[in-house]
Amino acid sequence: MSTGEQLLRANGLRVTRPRVAVLDVLTQGGHLEVEEITRQVRDRLDSVSTQAVYDVLGALSRAGLARRIEPAGSPARFEARVGDNHHHIVCRSCGTIEDVDCAVGERPCLDPGVAHGFEVDEAEVTFWGLCPSCQRERRADRAA
Repeated sequence: MSTGEQLLRANGLRVTRPRVAVLDVLTQGGHLEVEEITRQVRDRLDSVSTQAVYDVLGALSRAGLARRIEPAGSPARFEARVGDNHHHIVCRSCGTIEDVDCAVGERPCLDPGVAHGFEVDEAEVTFWGLCPSCQRERRADRAA
């Protein structure tokens, strides 16, 4: 039994080929758009609809096996790193996304001060800037 199958069963989800394939793609790392996930799943299964991939991603997200992130101005992305309340840094130029651990190593960002009766279990923080590649490109453009 594959790790994906074990994770699905452990989280009460039915094991299907599309679910295992999507989970396998996500566990390879990165912050992938649905189109890229679909392309990689099709490489494994030959035929799967984009809607089926959306459905699988929804089920995996609800089960806590995938995380949906939506940086402003960008399509939704999905990742398999869940449960640790990490954050993201996004390049304003090329859209590259990297993970950022909670700034002080704990979860103080889960205390909003005033929670209005909510039980807070996650905080989304997005840092913005230029990745090293885009910084080099900008310096080269200025020097030219």
